[in-house]
Amino acid sequence: MPSRVIRVSQDVHDELRTRISAIQSEQGVPADFPGEVINAAEHAAQSPRLPDQDLTTLPFVTIDPPTSMDLDQAMHLERAGSGYVVYYAIADTAAFITAGDPIDQECHQRGETLYGADSKIPLHPKVLSEDAASLLPGEVRPAIVWRLTLDAAGDLAETHVSRARVCSRSKLDYESVQASLDAGESTYSLLKEIGQLRQAAEAARGGVSLPMPEQEVTIEGDRWGLAFRQPLPVELWNAQISLLTGMAAAQIMLNAKVGILRTLPPADQRALDRLRHTARALKVRWPGSMSYPEFVRSLDVANPQHAAMVVACTTLLRGAGYVCFNGEIPAQPMHAAIAAPYTHVTAPLRRLVDRYALETCVALCAGEPVPTWVLDAFAKLPETMKASGRRARAYENAIVDLVEAEVLRDSVGETFRGVVLEIDPEDPRRGSIQIGEPAVEATVFDQHQALPIGEEITVRLAKADPDARAVAFEV
Repeated sequence: MPSRVIRVSQDVHDELRTRISAIQSEQGVPADFPGEVINAAEHAAQSPRLPDQDLTTLPFVTIDPPTSMDLDQAMHLERAGSGYVVYYAIADTAAFITAGDPIDQECHQRGETLYGADSKIPLHPKVLSEDAASLLPGEVRPAIVWRLTLDAAGDLAETHVSRARVCSRSKLDYESVQASLDAGESTYSLLKEIGQLRQAAEAARGGVSLPMPEQEVTIEGDRWGLAFRQPLPVELWNAQISLLTGMAAAQIMLNAKVGILRTLPPADQRALDRLRHTARALKVRWPGSMSYPEFVRSLDVANPQHAAMVVACTTLLRGAGYVCFNGEIPAQPMHAAIAAPYTHVTAPLRRLVDRYALETCVALCAGEPVPTWVLDAFAKLPETMKASGRRARAYENAIVDLVEAEVLRDSVGETFRGVVLEIDPEDPRRGSIQIGEPAVEATVFDQHQALPIGEEITVRLAKADPDARAVAFEV
């Protein structure tokens, strides 16, 4: 729970909603769908293209936040001799959408689902994303099912993907699964076992996942607040299944020399040198013999200096994008943070590109040509996703900025303790600060001297303006 919340009267609640609507208008991201898209979605929901293969006897389950209804993935894990078999069912949006139809055109305008407080702007109409196409429990659904065979070390030995009908048995949430594992129950022990093996494999190949705390807007009835949230171990193990699938998909496409990759170029030496300088400034130990991935795994975000170091490390993640190819492998096919070729295939209800990557893999595994409608989209798809990524970041940031200002609006002049995360290279008196109570990241200014990066300082709230969606502190 957040350490500070605002109790919102109906008038203020309506005011926040009005401001969120203003953000949507300002950024051109309408929450509602055109009538023809709704009509097409309602018709598609009644008549999906169901595959012949029947895997409804496999006891799939979903694991998501408790309020999620757009359930993209369901899994079933088995032990196979000394190894494992991962069955991973992904919602089949192509069973409802035809290239060029009103739903498809709208999806290309949106690109991805946008998140902000409880004002989610979905990629697809909810009749699909939270109903007919979602892998809800007890419902037969069209899916694209991955069968991933792993050896005793958790390394991928064999991949197969095809369309099938599936039926999830249960809608689980992270907290309950983690509680079961913490209690020593064996129900979900294979997820932990495989997840830890995949984490070890990630470390061995030089992959890295930054331990960034998530800043969340929490809304419970008339209470709005902010919290920094660390992911549970089960979320990281679950994420490893998704990463495994994305790497398997990338390899299928690279072998056939056709497909879509999510790429991130390797960091240049100057960027790594700058990070080492930052570590020295923060007094964070980074031996010369320790690689960057090993260094990141040594960080503990509960330590203020380490938290600032994690923020500095995000500079190496800039430059991610998509590349489409047909007939020739891209010159740079790697995702540097994953330390392997990788693509997005596990969230088609929330991300447009996944539908195309999934369709490519299904065709290649069946020994069939990649559909023309997929290949025709390659020319514009990377730019479409780049633009949608910018919109998603801008929308999420605007919502968080609004709620931060609303939470703090009555606290101007009060003092807070916070950690300096970054300083402006052009003016070291300016920077960003992370306040623990409430969970706020905002600008900070010292009139007299350079800010001490990585140190905890006392600051005064100088500004909290919901209209401008701005919060600022002074030393």
